[in-house]
Amino acid sequence: MYQRLRTSIPSLVLLLLGTFAAILVTSLSLPCRAQPMHTVAKSSTTKPSTHPVTVAVYDRTRLDTWQWFAAPGYSETYPYTESLLRLSLAQSTRHWNWMAEISQPAVLGLPTDAVSANLAQGQLGLGGTYYAASGNNSEPAAAFFKQGFLRYRFDRPDSSLRLGRFEFVEGVELAPKNPTLLWLQNNRIQQRLVGNFGFTNAQRSFDGIEAHLGLDHSDLYAFAGRADQGVFNMNGNPELNVDLQYLALSRLNANGHILWRVFGIAYHDGRTGLTKTDNRPLPVRAADHKNIRIGTYGGDVAISAPLGRGNADLMVWGAVQSGSWGMQSHSGSAVAAEGGYQWSHVASAPWLRAGYYQGSGDNNPNDNKHTTFFQLLPTPRVYARTPFYNLMNNQDTFVQAVDRPARHWELRSDLHWIQLAANNDLWYQGGGAFDNKVFGYVGRPSNGHSTFASLWDISSDWQATHTLALNFYYGHAWGKSVIADIYPVDRNLQFGYAELVWHFERPFGLQH
Repeated sequence: MYQRLRTSIPSLVLLLLGTFAAILVTSLSLPCRAQPMHTVAKSSTTKPSTHPVTVAVYDRTRLDTWQWFAAPGYSETYPYTESLLRLSLAQSTRHWNWMAEISQPAVLGLPTDAVSANLAQGQLGLGGTYYAASGNNSEPAAAFFKQGFLRYRFDRPDSSLRLGRFEFVEGVELAPKNPTLLWLQNNRIQQRLVGNFGFTNAQRSFDGIEAHLGLDHSDLYAFAGRADQGVFNMNGNPELNVDLQYLALSRLNANGHILWRVFGIAYHDGRTGLTKTDNRPLPVRAADHKNIRIGTYGGDVAISAPLGRGNADLMVWGAVQSGSWGMQSHSGSAVAAEGGYQWSHVASAPWLRAGYYQGSGDNNPNDNKHTTFFQLLPTPRVYARTPFYNLMNNQDTFVQAVDRPARHWELRSDLHWIQLAANNDLWYQGGGAFDNKVFGYVGRPSNGHSTFASLWDISSDWQATHTLALNFYYGHAWGKSVIADIYPVDRNLQFGYAELVWHFERPFGLQH
């Protein structure tokens, strides 16, 4: 199936590009003018296009500052700037819609000495990661075809079929109208296992096919595709030899207060020339050239209910895994349970939440079993807002507070106590495959310890206007015994950024 998919996707992309070019050339050559929709609407002698083409511009500029754990002789403290520009054309009719989008990411001012020769210390923050993934280029930039797809909408409500290159995020197949459930879906459910890694500059797309079948208060969703390069590599054009299939059934109860989902994911990594990241000795891992094939099966439920003078919420998520990790058999599991209460009678609606997560680790590197929960292709920053860990071999107890001083302004602060689930496994970091030259996850030794770190952070996200957003974040981590053994000079970490996002959309039609 995937050999056929690999053959057909490039042809489809070329077809979409050709169609896009033909539309553009035709638009420029017609003896009529393209005008803004509001101008067309005022004319009594002309009619707007029934199905206008929408032009969208997305621009994100971010200034990042890192103070990684101290590694004398290397730069653990540094700033750099990220720039991401995405340009797209899209059109919708009754049954069809298409999109063609290009992306132009760039990173400026990367440190040239933030990768330690001490393998345990490794890359000292994401500045070192970008630098290493870009061939030791301190100012990498590229442009590539980000999305290009064709979708058919059936007469049955919420039913469609899409083919091409597009972003895929698991966990958002059915969007609730309840604002509490929507926040939980966006911040505590989606992208735990598969996402677009949107926090990074090049991000992630897939070449594939998806189908939605709308049912009564339910959605049956299927996806099959191959991951594209990107994330920390500025060139997102090539496909990776990494594919997955996803099937999910989601349902929202009739009163809109309970949202649940069950899912299954088949994951395959055929990049057999790469050394896998796990707790086996390096010579053993280097000799393992077999594929990774993992099945992940799980579900989640989110509940929002009025209680007293406010609203209570509960979210439970869990998954189990089986399959093969190269020459080893694989099994793993993960579970999350969270709850909170929001005082809706207060003007700013303060919301206090707490929860616990555990992802299994591997305490025996010498047997024939790999039992570390594998996070597949996630967006790890959703659950590790200071991105120095992920959900593999992890125990995370946290409290968080959310407040909205104004309608479009959200303040949030989290406090995490993090431990390793298995003290003979690794401290893992990363979000999965993004290049055919590196595995995509890094692991640092635990040295027999399990006490990892405490993390406090605070963020401000303000949608200043319809098109402009200003976001700020600061996180401080206090390293414990795992980190102190690797970075004995200073085991404290700080990370912050200031971000400006500008998003513009304008439909236009041709008039004669």
